[in-house]
Amino acid sequence: MTPTPREIAACRVLVAGDAILDRYWLGSVEHISREAPVPIVQVADEQERLGGAANAATNVRSLGASATLLSIRGRDADADRLAALVTQADIAWAGAHDDALPTTVKLRIVGRAQQLLRADFTRGLPSATALDTFAQAFTAALPRHAAVLLSDYGRGALARVPDLVAAARAAALPVVVDPRGGDFDRYAGATLLTPNRAELREAIGPWRDEADLADRVQALRHRLNLDAVLATRAEQGMTLFDADGALHVPATAREVFDVTGAGDTVAAVMATLLGCGLPMREAVPFANRAGGIVVGRFGTASVRYAELFA
Repeated sequence: MTPTPREIAACRVLVAGDAILDRYWLGSVEHISREAPVPIVQVADEQERLGGAANAATNVRSLGASATLLSIRGRDADADRLAALVTQADIAWAGAHDDALPTTVKLRIVGRAQQLLRADFTRGLPSATALDTFAQAFTAALPRHAAVLLSDYGRGALARVPDLVAAARAAALPVVVDPRGGDFDRYAGATLLTPNRAELREAIGPWRDEADLADRVQALRHRLNLDAVLATRAEQGMTLFDADGALHVPATAREVFDVTGAGDTVAAVMATLLGCGLPMREAVPFANRAGGIVVGRFGTASVRYAELFA
């Protein structure tokens, strides 16, 4: 079943987590530095895009659904730029301010379409007061939404994620979690986890074969009371593990150009389609297709309704 544009438009997704400003310096490489064996990039252009939870919200909005981004925002110039990009993307913002929290920025230096260096500017964690306000805003927003996406980039906005999962499930909303690292216990009770291959290996250990993988993931699913785990496995596609077993969908990407933000896209598509009432197993092929589309594009990218459901 394919949801109609009207059904998608009627769905509102609450995206809670760590918003990041993605900055790109783009140019050409003609020489190697005499100071060190590194390329010299003649910067010709600069771009800024929404990253982290903000990229997930962008993907929700790009599909045609409504998105609310719930994050913790600082008071610096980068926070102002992030806020402006959120407004331009027609994403509603809710959450908390923390005057002492610098905005997380990921700077990528690109020469001839090849990423040469990434510099992360990440300092500090949200205050207890900001986390209190964040939790209150989350609870207040739940009745206005059809699904919840928790986007964890380890920057502290989801420090109290067990409480958020419990509140959303108490409100009878599907909860999709794009996890960070391999400690999945903190996401217990969620509807769906969408780990990548490395995160899954960290959580359950290396597996011998597909049968061993299924046994380990199902044991994890039962222990944490998860409805399902959707493992994104790069060139191997993705596999959904649920009460009915394992559903594998092969990769669809014709060419992998840049994997930046692909996990955001997969999680956003799943949250949106679950919010529209689509069964999880019917939603997975669409999420897989969306992931295959965005890895063929430069930087953080999103998918529109027409190209996903064409």
